[in-house]
Amino acid sequence: MTQGREISYSGYLQLDRILQAQQPLSAAHDEMLFIIQHQTSELWMKLAIHELSATCRLIAADDLQPAFKTLSRVSRILEQLNSAWDVLRTMTPSEYTEFRGSLGQSSGLQSWQYRMIEFLVGNKNAAMISFHRNDKVVVERLEAARCAPSIYDHTIALLHRRGFAIDKALVDRDVSVSHVHSESVLSAWLAVYRDPARFWELYELAEKLVDFEDYFRRWRFNHVTTVERVIGFKRGTGGTSGVSYLRKMLDVVLFPELWQARTQL
Repeated sequence: MTQGREISYSGYLQLDRILQAQQPLSAAHDEMLFIIQHQTSELWMKLAIHELSATCRLIAADDLQPAFKTLSRVSRILEQLNSAWDVLRTMTPSEYTEFRGSLGQSSGLQSWQYRMIEFLVGNKNAAMISFHRNDKVVVERLEAARCAPSIYDHTIALLHRRGFAIDKALVDRDVSVSHVHSESVLSAWLAVYRDPARFWELYELAEKLVDFEDYFRRWRFNHVTTVERVIGFKRGTGGTSGVSYLRKMLDVVLFPELWQARTQL
């Protein structure tokens, strides 16, 4: 902000740029809803990336109290994203058909911010970067995130630093691929849950991570049901299998040991 110069509400928020960014390509009434829902979702995802990146740094630095705050904030962001699907679901299949042809090959799978979130939380599917191959800067950002430790990688490293017997191969593993179940990590979480008073910070961190994945699963589920409600089982605009592909994403588990621990407690 320039010193000595008054700035208005609209100027500070750059509302002129934001409010002029909705440019429907058809005369269909509901295209405005479609555009705004996706634009606002991208803004919330930008904030989620900001908070998740901070969480990774905080866990790596053993600074867990502020990490709890950032993780809680991301869960609230996901609540907002879930509510956005509720608004979009007011659009009927007939209304969507009026402008669907204007979308061309554009698809939600081309959201690089969504892919960044997936990489930050540990779903390291390198093949998905191909959707962004025409944007060198985005590809570089995504590759950097894919090759960096995820929030759960940082958490497992924290368990190791706190004295739990985490397998050395896991501590030194290639973090550019998704984490898979580890008995040593499961044993560590079982110890934490069986003695919360002794391991209170880790116990709290575990619950914040479960909260996050719970909301993230709801976001995916709401995405699936919204798409099915509006287009059924037709192929997606980007040539994907649509609902069939989205349903596969419901089976992705980010923090497997935290969920498996509940069965053994």
